Amino acid sequence: MAIQSLGYVGIRTKALEDWERFATGLVGLQLAERARSQLRFRMDDRKQRLIVDADGGDGAQFFGWETADAASLDAVAARVEAAGIAVARGDRALADQRRVRDLVFFHDPAGNRIEVFHDAEITGDPFRPGRTLSGFRTGPLGMGHAVLTVERIGEVLPFYRQVLGFGLSDYTLRPFKAFFLHVNPRHHSLALIETGKNFIHHLMMELYSFDDVGQAYDLALGDEGRIGVTLGRHTNDLMFSFYANAPSGFMVECGWGGRSIEPTNWDPVEMVTGPSLWGHERSWLSPQKRLEARAIRMQNARDGVREPVQVIAGNHNVMDGVCPWWDSAKRAAE
Repeated sequence: MAIQSLGYVGIRTKALEDWERFATGLVGLQLAERARSQLRFRMDDRKQRLIVDADGGDGAQFFGWETADAASLDAVAARVEAAGIAVARGDRALADQRRVRDLVFFHDPAGNRIEVFHDAEITGDPFRPGRTLSGFRTGPLGMGHAVLTVERIGEVLPFYRQVLGFGLSDYTLRPFKAFFLHVNPRHHSLALIETGKNFIHHLMMELYSFDDVGQAYDLALGDEGRIGVTLGRHTNDLMFSFYANAPSGFMVECGWGGRSIEPTNWDPVEMVTGPSLWGHERSWLSPQKRLEARAIRMQNARDGVREPVQVIAGNHNVMDGVCPWWDSAKRAAE
């Protein structure tokens, strides 16, 4: 797979000061650079992961997808051009702005600007989060995932699947139509939701500590209107998370415990239990769709739908069995 991960994202805003407070004080990103009309944020050893421009707009400005090297970059560009889509090579000035060796750019069928690059700059300076937290799960998995709303999925999905080579992880048809795509062991680095509108729905950033998410939720609760989706757990990537309304008309999902998959032998399925095991009350849905989503979750509760918690080695303690019923249940499941 030529594209390896989501490397960086550019955001448009009318409220630069609000973005600085939100990104550092709630999400926990590090403010790496501040100019009169632009903010650049770190979340690991990369010089930048999130770029926010005060251009008076909302939503996303560009999405940067990473490849291994120049040959992989050229291969992606050739496939896109063969699909009849114009591809432009970024000049040295643009590559320097993005802190990468080289890049190309084009637009997907929904009009999103896609940049594909290789060799992002790394800094030796330690990551210093904007608030006290354990850090973000990035590395080969990339900065997280992006979810886009689209007018019609059938016009966009083939581009990512057949032209860019993204793998299908799974999909759901109710309470809304959504398809989840992977490029590495992160369950999905991109998802598409059919809403009748082309926009960005949310960015997900995964934290190392369960408590990092809980404390971010407390911070969001103290800021009226900040909660976009309540605490909950997803059925597909098993992420424990909530969504905070960002200052640019979309949401940032703060998550923990996302599952890893094996892309080479993963079999996609339809998620008939909906997008969430529990929680995740979605204020962005219509009242009718919120009722439908709630009914699916209530059925999950009646059916006792359960999934193992996903943990990183060394980031958990295994408790001794102290309950005879639980010990017998574990033995029965083995």
